[in-house]
Amino acid sequence: MARNTVVAGMRELEAAEEEAPVKGMRPRVRRPGGGRKSVTETSPGILEALESLVEPLTRGDPESPLRWTCKSTEALARELRRQGYTIGARTVSKYLIGLHYSLQSNRKTKEGGDHPDRNAQFEHINEMTEVFQARRQPVISVDTKKKELVGEYKNNGKTWRPAGEPVAVNVHDFADPELGKVAPYGVYDLTLNNGWVSVGIDHDTAEFACETIRRWWRKMGMTSYPSAKELLILADGGGSNGSRSRLWKLSLQSLADETGLALSVCHFPPGTSKWNKIEHRMFSAITENWRGQPLISREVVVNLISHTRTRTGLKIRAALDKRNYPIGKKVTDQEMSSIQLKLDKFHGEWNYTIEPRKR
Repeated sequence: MARNTVVAGMRELEAAEEEAPVKGMRPRVRRPGGGRKSVTETSPGILEALESLVEPLTRGDPESPLRWTCKSTEALARELRRQGYTIGARTVSKYLIGLHYSLQSNRKTKEGGDHPDRNAQFEHINEMTEVFQARRQPVISVDTKKKELVGEYKNNGKTWRPAGEPVAVNVHDFADPELGKVAPYGVYDLTLNNGWVSVGIDHDTAEFACETIRRWWRKMGMTSYPSAKELLILADGGGSNGSRSRLWKLSLQSLADETGLALSVCHFPPGTSKWNKIEHRMFSAITENWRGQPLISREVVVNLISHTRTRTGLKIRAALDKRNYPIGKKVTDQEMSSIQLKLDKFHGEWNYTIEPRKR
């Protein structure tokens, strides 16, 4: 409840006591159902309109200034009033909090200069997503969450504890020689709002990335999309699933051969990795779920990830991947020539399809 509402209520109570026929008599209480109706009751659809302003990618507009600039609640209220709704800045703020938005400070996320075709690539990604979803074909967003220290180390964030009894952790963050770090690689299903995370204990390589997609398909994808012939993968331009990685494409070819799926890949343009849906739809929920909890073992990491839930219905499954993924693997020209690679006309280095090889 807002502070000004509490103050108004106190004033009403004081005034009612003064008007009471007998001092100390309980003042009149407003009848049930009395008072002004909420904006959501008088203006159906206002929450959807507000969310479309601050989260346009869900409405098919990947490049909106209202999502990626710091628009004030007054600016949002003004835009809603222009659309015919009656609402003020304070009510907008209340509903934004209800939609899980918050005021945030600057964060170091810029990775480089803008590519001249950045916006066009976002439009292409959005168009491809809509085409695949219209055909009831799966669309996934993939990425690696930052590596996490395993052991009694401080984990950012706060959690409720008995007063004066914080969880004791190590003073220094030197990696445990046995537990080391884990690399959670995730697959997020944009259509069904669920995901899979493989918690790797070795290097984050292209083979590890493709093995995670394979596990998602076996454990979740096959059941959800029994008639699928294609799969659209949205990935960053660098890292283990980078657009220039030969091993990434070769590993995808093995996956296509095994599953029989035509794998279409769209990479985000340079400097926009934080725009990947998995970042703020799945990884942020995982971080929120384990805030303030030391990741004392690999099993704890897996359990905390798999128990992550959100009000929007997000569900995640997770498993430990104990395989080793050596770095430095080279892909020969002969191996590259065997890949059934079809480059799109628009930026083939970012957009391409790998067909399964005929047996």
